[in-house]
Amino acid sequence: MTPDAAAKYFWHEAPVAEGLEITQVYGYLICPKTGRVLIQNDQGKFNLPGGTPESFDGDLVDTLVREAFEENQVVVSDAVYLGYQEVHRSRRAPYAQVRMVGLIGAFEERQPDPASGRTYRRLMTSLAEAPEVLGWGEPAVAQVKLAARIAEEAWGVQVGSSEPTGYVD
Repeated sequence: MTPDAAAKYFWHEAPVAEGLEITQVYGYLICPKTGRVLIQNDQGKFNLPGGTPESFDGDLVDTLVREAFEENQVVVSDAVYLGYQEVHRSRRAPYAQVRMVGLIGAFEERQPDPASGRTYRRLMTSLAEAPEVLGWGEPAVAQVKLAARIAEEAWGVQVGSSEPTGYVD
């Protein structure tokens, strides 16, 4: 998913501001063995794993864990909140897109997403390359810097790995 040119995005390393609807919870999911991050490939459209919070999700971590498994068949073993992107579009109230960082506990066999019926490819790349792959610009650069710091400090995962970009299908 590439950013909408008509939208304005503001990155906040803070809890979601009161009154903002949370429309997405997406995560930079990192393989602890390689230090690479998962980018889902939907026929050439790249995005992070995640999606819309549902009423049955207990919290934002539950949303990320559920969506990551449904879309990419990865088990998330731990996750930490990074912040949120405040989005402004014409003719719509501002809303929030939450970003998290998490660890991949396991890769399961790929299956179609129950919501869309599509089977996404799992591109693994470095955090440093993720903003370019996603096409998200400066907000993503700030997000991956924070994600890298948390991965290294909280979990001891070195994200500057020289592992090549490739698919885990």
